Amino acid sequence: MRLFDGGRAPNPRRVRIFLAEKAMTVPLVPVDMGALGHRGAEVASRNPLRRLPVLELDDGTILTESVAICRYFDEVQPEPALFGRGALGKALVEMWQRRIELNLFAAVASAFRHIHPAMKEWEVPQVPEWGEANKPKAIEFLEFLDAELAAREFAAGDDFSIADITGLVALDFMKPARITVPENLTNVLRWHRALAARPSAAA
Repeated sequence: MRLFDGGRAPNPRRVRIFLAEKAMTVPLVPVDMGALGHRGAEVASRNPLRRLPVLELDDGTILTESVAICRYFDEVQPEPALFGRGALGKALVEMWQRRIELNLFAAVASAFRHIHPAMKEWEVPQVPEWGEANKPKAIEFLEFLDAELAAREFAAGDDFSIADITGLVALDFMKPARITVPENLTNVLRWHRALAARPSAAA
């Protein structure tokens, strides 16, 4: 088994944090995304979409998409249960993972990819207006999330989950996307500090 990894890029980082929370070690194959290594033959032959991360199992089976890879590892090693417990717990984690991924992570990614000069060769066409349009979308969702976090420690309830990993990576990604969390969103800021303080955040 080996994991083709893209360094500090958001999606590869989600998988590394997940593995760290599970205390699992998987051999990494570093790919230099800055040099467009993910578009080379080594990755393209395994994932024609030329995106990372890519997990190659011992029998040659290929898994792509960060959350799908995390779900595989969660089934291989159920504890700690980062996709929730029981019917309701799993549904709540899925709900919040989707909400954060679609409304925050994706908005921040769109802002970064369409505004940052370094992404000009990656995002074709790069549409700065679309990048700017996504900044208020991210803030609007954080305002909603701030109210939700007033009543609980983590995104989906009392336990840390994949939804929190996606949230941490999205919030950290806001800096290069040139989006700032408003100071009045105290619950979001508290949540971010707690997530960033976990040892897994450095993975």
